[in-house]
Amino acid sequence: MQAMTKRQRNYLRGLANPLKPHVLLGKQGLTEQVIEKIERELDAHELIKVRFLEYKEERKELTATIVEATGAALVSLIGHVATLYREQRDPERRWITLPE
Repeated sequence: MQAMTKRQRNYLRGLANPLKPHVLLGKQGLTEQVIEKIERELDAHELIKVRFLEYKEERKELTATIVEATGAALVSLIGHVATLYREQRDPERRWITLPE
């Protein structure tokens, strides 16, 4: 995915504002099952939030690992919540159109 512009990032932040976290990262840590869950959520919703219940000190490193593993873009990391975006692979199922 290409790097997002500030305008696109702000647009996605606005869309993500009312969203609840789709994935909770707890005691089990970042397992293959959690990565698969994030993949499924990104395929279904394009824009998701991941909340860190544990590992709060390592959230930046974990977020970087998630971004690398899923091909998603980091929209924001505020507190213990990361917002991720990945464009839907099927153009007919896309519901987010990024501004230029």
